[in-house]
Amino acid sequence: MGRIKIFLMFLLSVFALLCIFFILTHMRRESRRDINSWCQTTPHPKHCMYILGRGKPHMPRNRTDFRLLSLEAALALAHHTQGRANDLETLCHSKRKKEVWKDCYKLINNTILQLNQTLIGIKHNKISAIDAQTWLSASLTNLQTCFSGSGDLNLTSFVSPIKTSNLSEMISNNLAINHFFLNQTQESNKMEDFPEWVTKKDRKLLQSSSIYSRVNVTVSQAKGSKFRTIQSALEHAASISRGNGRFIIHIKRGVYKENIEIGNDLNNIMFLGDGPRYTIITGDRSVTGGFTTYSSATVGVDGTGFIARGITFRNTAGPEKNQAVALRSASDLSVYYACSFEGYQDTLFVLAQRQFYKLCYVYGTIDFIFGNAAVVFQNCMILARKPLLGQANMITAQGRGDPFQNTGISIHNSRVMAAPDLKPVVGSVRTYLGRPWQEYSRTVYMKTFIDTHVDPQGWSPWGSSDFAFSTLYFGEYENFGPGSPTQDRVKWPGYHIIESPSEASQFTVERLITGRGWLRATEVPFITGL
Repeated sequence: MGRIKIFLMFLLSVFALLCIFFILTHMRRESRRDINSWCQTTPHPKHCMYILGRGKPHMPRNRTDFRLLSLEAALALAHHTQGRANDLETLCHSKRKKEVWKDCYKLINNTILQLNQTLIGIKHNKISAIDAQTWLSASLTNLQTCFSGSGDLNLTSFVSPIKTSNLSEMISNNLAINHFFLNQTQESNKMEDFPEWVTKKDRKLLQSSSIYSRVNVTVSQAKGSKFRTIQSALEHAASISRGNGRFIIHIKRGVYKENIEIGNDLNNIMFLGDGPRYTIITGDRSVTGGFTTYSSATVGVDGTGFIARGITFRNTAGPEKNQAVALRSASDLSVYYACSFEGYQDTLFVLAQRQFYKLCYVYGTIDFIFGNAAVVFQNCMILARKPLLGQANMITAQGRGDPFQNTGISIHNSRVMAAPDLKPVVGSVRTYLGRPWQEYSRTVYMKTFIDTHVDPQGWSPWGSSDFAFSTLYFGEYENFGPGSPTQDRVKWPGYHIIESPSEASQFTVERLITGRGWLRATEVPFITGL
């Protein structure tokens, strides 16, 4: 036994030495690489070389150095692009140009914020690669949103100085570089009611009736109320020193006709309504009315950690006004609980970052859940409405434009139904689970009831083209109901009838939104397994 033990120890020592040798060899190879060879590992090597190879470039010693160098270059380029966008203001001689400029300038500022927090977080080792990938994905989505908004109002040439700065390509390179650092997360055997970033305290806030005792300000339309509009309550929240704590705004029952913006300077805001039947925020902006899809939103949220409970977000522009958003959310780590989202085309704009919707209702017609967030809908009602004559309903239009973006739409344990106005004409209207808005569009339905109104082929192409058929990822896993059989579904290379639980788990709250473990939810039952 003693000889065997010595022999095993010898083998382990040899193995350890070999590992050290291979690591050192790999490090030496990396240290000898010049900028050109590093740039060849990115999707846009020419842009990488042009930006990083100017002057006397710093030679990265390793991949970590290269990531920092590339992030610094992207941030500098973002500031340059901001200057180009600023110059466009003098050319805003029409309302349409002004709308496009306002969107783009704000979205570029958001990109700067996200690139900056990514760079600082990586430099000081304070964020995960998943956080970095989320914020880089959002920064690229911001630019794509600027460009698509200019298309809404036929002003694509107006934003060409922004587009030709090549910032999109540099961010795409950074997504590819950072992807190397993403850790493989462990799979869990259970799914619980909330992702781990919803703290125990916030879970209790969402589920408890005692939350009203913790309200910071109350909005009421009653005569004599200090805050009669929601925006005035937000302005108050911005004007006081409140640290990082949650600021709860109780919005009493009533119909609030406001267009609301919650900026990046307002984090951890909570809207507490009296229930979606009673607290309603409504607007009627639309693309036909001269707004971009982005600026048509009744409520737009950017601040991190936003929570809404018991509220209806509505856009009343109607189906004839084209794109008209009820809620636009780019709030990272945001939660919408027992809310309703009501509109027709483009009702719910899940723009970017990590979002979670629980026990919600979503109503619409064309692309009525769309955007490029990493988003999970759990125990929600997805309700297709009656569109205009000759139109078809598309439930989702996911906007993943880069293969390294960690985004997608997951509809889990929910119900896909016809709204009351669609039921009488359901036989004359085709309804599809989704269509590919961008080249790498990614949407899945899991363990969801699908009713008869959904067309047997399930998914629709973008127009009459075969756009993204090979690069998209559309999937269905263990759905049920009369509209769920998959034998007549589309035969695209990117469509998947998911049979493996491990594949399906990539789209759970654990994996799609956080990639980390779960914490047991309090007071409400949780679902074991997928």
